[in-house]
Amino acid sequence: MIRRYAVALGAMLALAPQVASNALAQTADYSEDYLSSDYAGSDYSGDYAAADYTLPSEGRVVLGHGRLTTNDLIGDGNDRWQTGSVISSRVVGRGGWIGALPDRPFDILEYRLGGQVMAPDDMRNPSVGDRPWAGALSFGVHTHFMRGPVEVAMGGDLVVTGKQNGLSAFQTAVHDLIGVQPASKSVLDNQVSNGVHPTLVLEAGNTMALGSGGVLRPFAEARAGAETLVRAGADLTFGSVGQGELMVRDPVTGQRYRAVSNPLAGFSYVMGGDLSYVNDSVYLPASSGVDMKNTRSRLRAGLHWQGERNAAFYGLTWMSKEFEAQDSGQLVGSMRVDIKF
Repeated sequence: MIRRYAVALGAMLALAPQVASNALAQTADYSEDYLSSDYAGSDYSGDYAAADYTLPSEGRVVLGHGRLTTNDLIGDGNDRWQTGSVISSRVVGRGGWIGALPDRPFDILEYRLGGQVMAPDDMRNPSVGDRPWAGALSFGVHTHFMRGPVEVAMGGDLVVTGKQNGLSAFQTAVHDLIGVQPASKSVLDNQVSNGVHPTLVLEAGNTMALGSGGVLRPFAEARAGAETLVRAGADLTFGSVGQGELMVRDPVTGQRYRAVSNPLAGFSYVMGGDLSYVNDSVYLPASSGVDMKNTRSRLRAGLHWQGERNAAFYGLTWMSKEFEAQDSGQLVGSMRVDIKF
């Protein structure tokens, strides 16, 4: 039975088709009304700051969905360290999406579900000082709004660690299914222990148009909980995909994925990077013998494509060492495929 679930979930993550429902079409209409508005084809920077977001009297409606699947097998081809993650978002708001954020918190809410697996380099017989196996399942609520020219995202997640979340059993079933040797019993018995870790997240960014279709967005982020850190970086975008959309940051790679979409056909090329100072991490406990590094860096690039009905994204992220015994950084790949029938 577990193997059947593994096959089903693997297929869903690789080609998660989206079927547009009538309800979603009514609540997040990007048809001719949007394309003829002032937001269509405009730059990011003026849209958010100048928008007049009027709240109608009706309740919340679904504005969009987003997701991103990350794995090192579609990056450097290895199966170690930050080995795989999935993030999924469902966005609701008061009234339809008008291509800009509101100026009040909680008018837009993002319900977020995530899963993350971290493993030693050798999952059968790890070296001394390598990271312990760790699985994290998270459930969160976040809000997105403007404060003057600054885009703010804030919220919280409950992060569940240890065997209780079922991720170690799931990874073992997937490895058995595809003929890859799973983690040994001793590695899984010594995984990061059971726990529930409330985690607060705050990000502030400022989008600036550069001309020739380029957009620069410097940002700062703080996290407190499962990992406590501060981070600063920037993202650069060239192209039409993403204009007038709500983009959400993947916590593992920093790649930004589309959570509320504006289906203007075209491409966008993205790149970015950030630096972090990490105070502590439940995934790298000193009691396991691992020596955590306090600084981390990430460099990323990717390509968004939007067709008339279908869309796709593929990106690569280089991540620096997270602990002293890690002999190098790693390269992970991220992807999303949207197919509408």
